[in-house]
Amino acid sequence: MVPAVRRTGTPRVLTAAMGLVLATGAGPVTGAAARAGDERQVMLKGSTTASYFWDDGSGRAGDTGLPASGKPMQKGLAASPSWPLLTEGYVLYNGRKAPFFVGDRGPGEPSDRGVMLDLDAKTFAELTGGTFNADTLNVDDNGGKGHIKVTYVITEWGPGAGRKNHPVPFSSGAYKVKDTDPAEPVAVPDDAGTEPATTAPPPAGGAQAGMRTPAAPPSPGQASPTPKQAAGTAAASSAVDDSGGIYTGILLTALGAAVGGAVTGRRLLGRHPVGRNGSPPPRHPAHRRTRGRHRRTGGRHARPR
Repeated sequence: MVPAVRRTGTPRVLTAAMGLVLATGAGPVTGAAARAGDERQVMLKGSTTASYFWDDGSGRAGDTGLPASGKPMQKGLAASPSWPLLTEGYVLYNGRKAPFFVGDRGPGEPSDRGVMLDLDAKTFAELTGGTFNADTLNVDDNGGKGHIKVTYVITEWGPGAGRKNHPVPFSSGAYKVKDTDPAEPVAVPDDAGTEPATTAPPPAGGAQAGMRTPAAPPSPGQASPTPKQAAGTAAASSAVDDSGGIYTGILLTALGAAVGGAVTGRRLLGRHPVGRNGSPPPRHPAHRRTRGRHRRTGGRHARPR
């Protein structure tokens, strides 16, 4: 007896799924698309007016002595009137981003007028397009800017005393009190504040990325492609140019092979088994009456006539 082959719906489901993917043009998620909606949590985000300073202990240009944190004056060292010392973060200005850490106290009286952050002179020069003058400790060639409006982002609070929230004036004395109720973290785009990426040069050959290059006309001795060949070439070009490059092309090729295998498997599963001589095997009804001890017979159990 040859066992019957049972069909399943798997080939149909697989074929339908592959067809749906091909019909909708779905492709792999590229790195740029995956990063488009990325966000991360930071401790605080806000805006304020920033000035600059450079206290190297030389007494020049209003130098009030070495920074309060004990760190030497350096690029990236900022002063805050209320944040804890060693707080870390970055500022954003006109598409530029500069990291900082709180290493000193200040501004003093200007913080009563809304100047809540003192950046080091070198960072201030980079943000405003100026140059740091090591002789005068001032920033030159930036159009006379001494105060700028910046966006600040705090990524980590310092361990000591100070207000872990939006800055307040130095005169409030908040820098002396340890804050046990910091601000709630906020979410910001992962690439916020970075300078705009430069446009990548066109690939070798002069064709720009994302632009289709028209096919060159056939040479006089070359036969023109058939409509079927032209359609295949156009589909391959579209897969490579419009759907994310070679990765999409590889994906579509793999999907095509999978669909072909599914169709072949479906045909094989749909074949009926044959007997030894090539003829279909006899069908055996599953619920036929059997003969033998279980059939109703005559005798003492037979009905009387």
